[in-house]
Amino acid sequence: MKRFVEGDDRKQVALLPESVDDYIGQDNPVRVIDAFVDELDPAELGFSGTTPALTGRPPYHPGVMLKIYISTGI
Repeated sequence: MKRFVEGDDRKQVALLPESVDDYIGQDNPVRVIDAFVDELDPAELGFSGTTPALTGRPPYHPGVMLKIYISTGI
């Protein structure tokens, strides 16, 4: 009977794309921000926390935080 919900293929390899990069189009401005920030030296620009502490939870890299900050302003 066709009145029941049909299940999905259980042999499906992946539900989502293989990488996060697959979600972002080639013409997305985030790619420019990513390339730009990768070329910067956070320590030279005066960012604090560029040398992680030996104890405690590791911080996020200042470059990653800058990418997030810039991309939220788009």
